[in-house]
Amino acid sequence: MPRLARLDAPGVLHHIIIRGIERRKIFRNSRDREDFIGRLSFLIPETQTSCYAWSLMDNHAHFLFRSGGSGISHLMRRLLTGYAVSFNRRHRRHGQLFQNRYKSIVCQEDTYLKELVRYIHLNPLRAKIVSNIAELNKYPFCGHSVLLGRRKHDWQDSKYVLAYFDRTMKGARKKYLEYVESGIKDGRRPELVGGGLIRSLGGWQEIRKNPLRKGDRIKGDERILGDNDFVTRVLSGAEERFERRYRLKRLGYDFESTLKKVLGIYDLEREDLFSRIRRKPIPDARALLCYWGVSDLGLTKVYIGQQLDMTPQAVGYAADRGKGIAEHNHIKLLK
Repeated sequence: MPRLARLDAPGVLHHIIIRGIERRKIFRNSRDREDFIGRLSFLIPETQTSCYAWSLMDNHAHFLFRSGGSGISHLMRRLLTGYAVSFNRRHRRHGQLFQNRYKSIVCQEDTYLKELVRYIHLNPLRAKIVSNIAELNKYPFCGHSVLLGRRKHDWQDSKYVLAYFDRTMKGARKKYLEYVESGIKDGRRPELVGGGLIRSLGGWQEIRKNPLRKGDRIKGDERILGDNDFVTRVLSGAEERFERRYRLKRLGYDFESTLKKVLGIYDLEREDLFSRIRRKPIPDARALLCYWGVSDLGLTKVYIGQQLDMTPQAVGYAADRGKGIAEHNHIKLLK
């Protein structure tokens, strides 16, 4: 069965889970963890991502992020690629470090933010990395100690989370700790790592005509954690992007026709775009082509890379830059 497309957009709350390939360790020692934290401290502010909770285990890690303007995939690509290269060099190993792609669950904030912060921060205790709540309170590789004021990471948005518990910092930290302690007895919470609802009653046209009643549950969608209305809004947004891609395809837009449009915008010849020359505006044209290819046409980075003799990672970076070019210049592939 083909894997489902990611649900990603600026300002969305994501529960992110990364795992080592074949359940192997992705953190062998404190130096590995410090390396990973160092990358977070740089990338979180740069990508304008908000981090509300995090926990580094041995063979996996959890995060609660709100995506920045370029979406969550931009942060995760840079974070995981950079860390894997560093880890392999440090431990003199080769090959893939992480299990497939990371898991991303879009979450309904009002209902689940507090629950997810607690769930993520209790992971070291559930995994017996720490023995009790007192040890968890000072565990350095988890955002729990930051919320308690025991450690400081400027890239973790403690104030936002603590505001859910009390108006004063002292009161919020006290109530937060009580809330975390009350969740220890709940053990593992499988409903927090994939759930939600999807409406599948003959396609979206049928659903728009015949909305479900409150409480109706049709089919689980592990990409989303929320109630019926929230899931419908998220999937409807994703469906709109799909419908746009289908419309472009129906109108004959493909890589070649998009390439011709880009060449026309920048008054370039085809050989210019495929050359190694870096004079302006060739890099901007390549970036715009990558962005429209990935975002509007839904082409894979591998395919675009094969056409332009670029690595998939380079296509990703170019697409991010191309998005800024398109927005700044108010140009669209299809108006």
